[in-house]
Amino acid sequence: MPTSINDAEVHAVFEAVRAPQTRRVLVDGDPIDIPTPFPSPEDWRDQWIYFLMVDRFNNPQVPPRPTSVPFDGLVGEFRGGSFNGVREQLDYLKGLGVGAIWLSPVLKNCQYNPFSYHGYGIQNFLEIDPRFASDLEAAKVNQQLAENELRALVDEAHARGLYVIFDIVLNHAGDVFEYVFDDGRRSAEANWRETEYTINWRDENGHGRPDWTQAPANPHADAAVWPTELRADSFFRRKGKGGEEGGDFASLKELVTDFRQVDAADGVQFPVHILIRSYQYLIAKFDVDGFRIDTLKFIEPDFAQVFGNSMREFALTIGKKNFFTFGEVYDDEEQIARFIGRQATERTDLVGVDAALDFPLFFRLPGVAKGLISPAEVIQMFEHRKDVERGIISSHGEASRFFVTFLDNHDQHQRFFFSIPEAPMRFEDQLTLGVGCLFTLQGIPCLYYGTEQGLHGAGIRTRRCVKPCGASRTSSILSNYSTGLCNGLPAFVVMNRHCATDDNTSARSLAMVSTSAFRILQRACWHSRVS
Repeated sequence: MPTSINDAEVHAVFEAVRAPQTRRVLVDGDPIDIPTPFPSPEDWRDQWIYFLMVDRFNNPQVPPRPTSVPFDGLVGEFRGGSFNGVREQLDYLKGLGVGAIWLSPVLKNCQYNPFSYHGYGIQNFLEIDPRFASDLEAAKVNQQLAENELRALVDEAHARGLYVIFDIVLNHAGDVFEYVFDDGRRSAEANWRETEYTINWRDENGHGRPDWTQAPANPHADAAVWPTELRADSFFRRKGKGGEEGGDFASLKELVTDFRQVDAADGVQFPVHILIRSYQYLIAKFDVDGFRIDTLKFIEPDFAQVFGNSMREFALTIGKKNFFTFGEVYDDEEQIARFIGRQATERTDLVGVDAALDFPLFFRLPGVAKGLISPAEVIQMFEHRKDVERGIISSHGEASRFFVTFLDNHDQHQRFFFSIPEAPMRFEDQLTLGVGCLFTLQGIPCLYYGTEQGLHGAGIRTRRCVKPCGASRTSSILSNYSTGLCNGLPAFVVMNRHCATDDNTSARSLAMVSTSAFRILQRACWHSRVS
């Protein structure tokens, strides 16, 4: 496996992807030839996105682990979902009308941390996490097993006409070092201060090494951080938790993406160049069609612009003419406008990240669908958007290119659907209305896994998964938003093969909504796109 962005293996992948090929994939026993690199959709507004957590979606081999806990119990560790589990459900997703699958992060997290099933604590930006392979022990011995199964998932999705989006992280790495306080105490987390802390980099067992106060030169593959070029003290802020002012997300260590040191050998800036090269390698290696960028609002807008442009240009060179990037800007219209598209008022030729998750709509639409707030709030939001985006869009209809819309996701403390034991389907109309609005308003719709199955429940501010079957107050749907994954993990459940079936009424309803209402919307809104 490569350890450097300049390894021969990395160069070979880049060379190979520039020569278009054909791959033969079996779909239901029938051979299908697909081009690689796989071409982009002409317009991403013709797709809708299904977001799933790899570890929680489907384990096709055994019941969710640990077996002593029910599938909807309190578990904050890996439950056994795998790439093959997602592959097993591709026909189900295609039957729903899904256009693109957004996978939670797949890169290798700290192997000594059993709680990073979500994937956002990356330790190696060039390697796939073996815990998403069908056989963990085999994947530890044969590191290519996870890679091969991920590529098979992407190829089989492409063979069905489905696109694949990877969730990526630019703002931070995993818990790769510990803080050392002045009194000798050590901790994974520290409060913000203006000067750097002393740190101990972690070894392969997760132990901070007192002799590793400086980044180690040649650690174990599971220790410190990889690739080699990223392993430098100066590339990490090392000032503790600081939110937007610059700092860690709990134990996830922030990268200094505005660092301006220039390498004497080739003149590139770090760590920006390292991350760009690593994620271009991910495109080339796995033929992915787009990136969702985690915590986008916490990186510098200049870096976001350079990164988005670099992904777009690289993808163009290999035949992907419309590689899609969208980011998490958990904020208002003004903040989102700093990151997406081309700012006409700025003196630059670069185009930034294509789109952003539509949090302004999310702050309102669930409440409208549940009768808690007036629909006028959504109208006012769109009017305000026109004013804010005047330097980015050429028409009101064009705004639909820049927003990925959603009802709920993995950062929330409750799912959109509300159910009570004595009348489980009493509020099903709210789900139907919410999904209907999602698919007929501006933007690229994104559905969180299990919403179509009626998964429901609410969580508490804890680092464990929370039981998703208990009743919650509908009035809380617009409150207690999480400000980041590590501030409290929300209600995840395992959606195993017994759940993802076509027999579910909500799933059948969604299939009808997605294939009819969405197509009606395409025709009805075509004029507003181009006028």
